[in-house]
Amino acid sequence: MRVDLFDYHLPEERIARFPARPRDAARLLDLTADGMADRTIGDLPGLLRPGDLLVANDTRVIPARLDGRRGEARIEVTLHKRDGDRVWRAFARPAKKLRSGDLVAFGGDLSAEVSAKGEAGEVELTFDRGGPELMAALEAYGRMPLPPYIKRRGDEPEDDASDYQTVFAACDGAVAAPTAGLHFTPQLLERIAGRGVGRALVTLHVGAGTFLPVKVDDTEDHVMHSEWGAVSAETAAAIAATRAAGGRIVAAGTTSLRVLEAAAHDDGTVPAWSGETDLFITPGYRFKAVDVLLTNFHLPRSTLLMLVSAFAGRERILAAYDHAIAAGYRFFSYGDACLLARGDA
Repeated sequence: MRVDLFDYHLPEERIARFPARPRDAARLLDLTADGMADRTIGDLPGLLRPGDLLVANDTRVIPARLDGRRGEARIEVTLHKRDGDRVWRAFARPAKKLRSGDLVAFGGDLSAEVSAKGEAGEVELTFDRGGPELMAALEAYGRMPLPPYIKRRGDEPEDDASDYQTVFAACDGAVAAPTAGLHFTPQLLERIAGRGVGRALVTLHVGAGTFLPVKVDDTEDHVMHSEWGAVSAETAAAIAATRAAGGRIVAAGTTSLRVLEAAAHDDGTVPAWSGETDLFITPGYRFKAVDVLLTNFHLPRSTLLMLVSAFAGRERILAAYDHAIAAGYRFFSYGDACLLARGDA
């Protein structure tokens, strides 16, 4: 399928540089019925039904951006995928200054060896420690890996260490936030529970490639990044019980949707599951597990725009994006959201 079918023009001023405060004050474009309705995230409980199940991603974003040195050369690395207890794939700038076997020193006594070099600035780093010790060092010396479209000026206050983390965050491993989850607050979750909506968690450690535009001309030529995910036995049982009672599965974000669809059988049942997934969802995909999707507005030509187009219909999504731009909605990670019903439901 042609990638340019998923293109649109977004004025730069529509890109959110900070989140809404409070989080549930963000706007919500409701596409669950005929037409479109402008709402806020605070309206979400009333848009869900008693007996529905809200499924959210409990991954936690780690401070994956590190400033280091190889000799006199300054090196910035952004970790993007764990390959072992001490081994991470990373994007390095400038990668041309690194060779296999080089040692890169970071803050304090943290260091890593360049154990391999790939293409497009990718390197494999083997750190001098692993497990909790490495996580503690990243917390001490790393920075939150904000997407490049979130630009900061030096005199602006920021609180990205908390802003770029969801209320569900529990399992270390993501290098990008599951952004639909950023809209939830404890108070909103209480109201959703009061509506009679259940809640369950999955894990998908979001990689840096999730939000990037697709750079080929045809979707058939795109190589999808792989991410680690898991569905617990408890969540699988909650999904089965919801289905049996006639409730809907509501995914809080495309990452929750992707891990559920990766785990699901063709008959729609979702077992306990864990592993790597490189599931690439484009129009024509038959959804098996998810009925309703809460999601932010995504980049042009991105795999996520293709996913939501598959879920709700490409023409309807592009029309909704045109409406959102004209109506002043805020886009991307810190932006507003839309609520979608599955097109074939």
